Amino acid sequence: MIRTLQPGQRCEVWAASVSGESALVYSTEDVLLEAPNWTLDGGSLVLNGDGKLWKLDVAGASLTGVPLTGVPDLNNDHVLDPDGTGIYLSANDGHIYRAELSGGQAERITKDDGSFHFLHGVSPDGQELAYVGIEAGDFTQPGRLMTIPADGGATASVNVGSGHCDGPEYSPDGKWLYLNTESFTSLPGHAQLARVQVDGSGFERLLESDTVDWFPHVSPDGRFASYIRFPRGTEGHPADLPVAVVLVSTGDWATPLHTWPLFGGQGTLNVTSWSPDSERFAFVAYPLSSSDSTKD
Repeated sequence: MIRTLQPGQRCEVWAASVSGESALVYSTEDVLLEAPNWTLDGGSLVLNGDGKLWKLDVAGASLTGVPLTGVPDLNNDHVLDPDGTGIYLSANDGHIYRAELSGGQAERITKDDGSFHFLHGVSPDGQELAYVGIEAGDFTQPGRLMTIPADGGATASVNVGSGHCDGPEYSPDGKWLYLNTESFTSLPGHAQLARVQVDGSGFERLLESDTVDWFPHVSPDGRFASYIRFPRGTEGHPADLPVAVVLVSTGDWATPLHTWPLFGGQGTLNVTSWSPDSERFAFVAYPLSSSDSTKD
């Protein structure tokens, strides 16, 4: 299902710095953009919207479509190939594709194995992808942490308990997968941040909190991380809620360095949005006419 803006709602793309500053990069009432990735040259953001892929020039605040063929409507799970020229994409048919950022024909990677595949991570060497598998597309079932070679092939599962998990992505050194999971609690929907070594060992909780915490993203230099914080009692990662984007040091996940309250949720920070120099990251807010814009 393609998300659209509500009447009186706008889409705002923001860039925040590790020093706590934030700036509005782009605003539109025409298209609901989601899940920014920062390009390797640091000059653009790649987002999805209306089932398509878009490239946003940060300095010029100009939005252009990426002309892709051979891929169904896109969702908000996409990550850039470490080579800087390609992108891996999840589509609404439940499959993962690879395409060039310049556009053209997309290539399907996953097979018809009875599951939906929601991509979130690519290893630093570009050889492996991490995704969440939902059996038969049945969203009443918990998502499972899976990996697959980047060019397709046999999938492998990584055991992170029986609770639903989401958002797995690789650490900069490729040794860990960071994710959110409900395996630490019996409270429905109470996702918490965790990590596990790629071989399935060392599964550990990063932060114990009363909020519902999703999508941990570690900066390229490994010093910082961002995540999105939902209100206590939230189930899943729905849209249109008062949430907060949080910046922490990876040495102390329990102490926020900066927090950005906003109206959003789904689409705000689904994928890693760090700039290559680890100085900034991007996120999306969806304020209604009656709600405030992002505050620092």
